[in-house]
Amino acid sequence: MNAVTGLVFNIQRFSTDDGPGIRTTVFFKGCPLRCKACSNPEGLSARPQLMYRASKCIGVAQCGYCIPKCPEGALSGGPDGRVVVDFAKCTGCGKCVDACPSKAMEIAGRRMTVDEVLAVVEADEAFYARSGGGITLSGGEVLRQGKFARALLEEAQRRGLSTAIETSGMGRWQSLEALLPHLDIVHYDIKCLDPERHRRFTGVSNELILRNFRKLCAVFPHDRIVVRTPFIPGVNGSVEDVRAIGEFLRSLGDDLHYELLPYHRYGESKYALLGMEVPMTKVVASEEEKAIHAELARYRSRERATVPLSAAQGEPLLERVRRDDVGGSRWQDRKAPSAHDAQRDVIPANDN
Repeated sequence: MNAVTGLVFNIQRFSTDDGPGIRTTVFFKGCPLRCKACSNPEGLSARPQLMYRASKCIGVAQCGYCIPKCPEGALSGGPDGRVVVDFAKCTGCGKCVDACPSKAMEIAGRRMTVDEVLAVVEADEAFYARSGGGITLSGGEVLRQGKFARALLEEAQRRGLSTAIETSGMGRWQSLEALLPHLDIVHYDIKCLDPERHRRFTGVSNELILRNFRKLCAVFPHDRIVVRTPFIPGVNGSVEDVRAIGEFLRSLGDDLHYELLPYHRYGESKYALLGMEVPMTKVVASEEEKAIHAELARYRSRERATVPLSAAQGEPLLERVRRDDVGGSRWQDRKAPSAHDAQRDVIPANDN
């Protein structure tokens, strides 16, 4: 029995966007980034959180059982007769959840053991065998719970499961390095190379993220690294942004995989459930960005919008990217920037 525990806010079965085949994605709680377009706001905090759906509330007059159960006095009756939550007082203890008959309240974040997680994952083992799928760890940020991630991946590997992670790379290199012997695939987010724009959009510098990525490329097989950029109009949605990331990747190896992910707003409704404001309510896109995103949105998990880093990887799927030669074969005729140049131009090379 493996008793190592971690805080998980969701286990999503039958995932097809988180690696090859049919997979089960385990979402870790806690993230050092504060991306303005985050679709999983319940994964940001490193502690359990209350999510409240007022539309399901029966009302104080007919129910109200949750109010006296809250030890912090965070619940009260509102002007419309439904319960109101003071999220500043809420500690996520979950006592109100147990008292709510209509399931209007739930806790995002449950402490689970490795064996408990794998009991859910292995329920779909037959699908993994047929599709080449397995388990993917996501978040939040996996590196925030490095000990749990390593124990989970090690045991999954021992049981014959294909393993993958999705990471922003924002964490200690030692935490990521410890996971590599137990991984088949690493999905690595590189959102933007411009350090100031990256800080405005995510709340953190990209220095550590890029430094860790260079280290990853030096020790892990390139054909098992998939770099992803969420393509967000008004933030990083231009051909120039794609070109800059593509050239940075080619400086480290043209056998890496690079994918663009379409922007979506699926997670916005969850902010209100957590008592949070949506950080990016309006997206201002140029005509170029609108055209690229419209084309990008047509691609799904079976046919990803890839940006080839060499002619051997084929032609770009996106017509706009192909026309501007962002990743086409003519790149072979241009001198790629060296790893030294990339470090000099993007971030300092020293590792503090």
